[in-house]
Amino acid sequence: HHPMVSFWRKLNMINGPKLLLFLFCISFASSDNVSNSRNTAITRAIQKVGPAVASINVEQNLSSVSFDPFFGFMFPREIYPMKTSGSGVIISPDGFLMTNHHVIENADKVTVTLSGGEEYQAEIIGSDETSDLALLKLAGSDFPYAQLDDSDDLIIGEWAIALGNPFQLFSVSNQPSASIGIISATNMDFGMQKSGKVFQDMIQTDAAINPGNSGGPLVNALGNVIGINTFIYRDSEINRGSVGIGFAIPINNAKRIAKELKMTGQVDRRVFTGLIVQPLDRKVATYLDAPFVKGVVILEISKYSPADKSGLEIGDIILSFNGIDVNKRSDIHRVIYENDIRAGDTVSLKIFRKGRYKTIKMKTAKFK
Repeated sequence: HHPMVSFWRKLNMINGPKLLLFLFCISFASSDNVSNSRNTAITRAIQKVGPAVASINVEQNLSSVSFDPFFGFMFPREIYPMKTSGSGVIISPDGFLMTNHHVIENADKVTVTLSGGEEYQAEIIGSDETSDLALLKLAGSDFPYAQLDDSDDLIIGEWAIALGNPFQLFSVSNQPSASIGIISATNMDFGMQKSGKVFQDMIQTDAAINPGNSGGPLVNALGNVIGINTFIYRDSEINRGSVGIGFAIPINNAKRIAKELKMTGQVDRRVFTGLIVQPLDRKVATYLDAPFVKGVVILEISKYSPADKSGLEIGDIILSFNGIDVNKRSDIHRVIYENDIRAGDTVSLKIFRKGRYKTIKMKTAKFK
């Protein structure tokens, strides 16, 4: 017999109440399976990290100024509060919270709202314009906090979830908004900006990031933070919304900055090398028998400095600093800033000396 014929014969032998119970059980099991299928790694990740995501509202007291054409000077007319908003993520149970520097820049008052609507006045522990990161502190304990992952172990194409307060929507529902995409690219280097910020090793994602998402977490499918959402690509000044190209600071970089801000309230990027250099010109190149006109030539070396201890000599031509070509004085400082080189770090210099190329290792030091 066909299996279905046997099934229906057995079903007809069941009396009415039992048949209704049987059908109800099938229906319940089916709906339960559907409900379970809706709970995915993505929904679990959002549930895990959501309570640690915060809305940040900033108040700045700015002067409205007027220009007097007769006397020809600016004078204040009135003081008015300017309010901006962004996002943040709590990274420890004692209330330390990470966000972007540009979110709380020039803030007179910072209010943090957590899921459910509970508000806190936040203390700014420290802020670093170069990395565009800031560390805040909420008074209290036992806060929900996010787990921080390893951003050196990202996979192109893996899920990425952006959470935060786009367009101040957090205030509507008292919970963060979530958008989903993938990791589009890693190690995106933009160098030093006109503002002084340095965006290196950035994570690119197509998860929708909009104004207000700045400072919020970029999360993987495990619900762990892999980056701090920072800026988006805009195809025009008019279009302020997401076009599917957003960038986040890798959480490994952010952890290092947060640790320094927690300890000292600032990031010390002053690095001492003991070098004084100038660009190589044709006349000096001829004098040094260099078959090229590029790099910088060492004019002076401070005694007992890192350069002195490394074995560098006056007249050496530095072609690259930590793997990056240098051709003028400012290039060395740019490499130090853009690569976040700190006092105590060891750098590699490719030099030309007396007809031969050499590689020199130099351990940088603090200014005394």
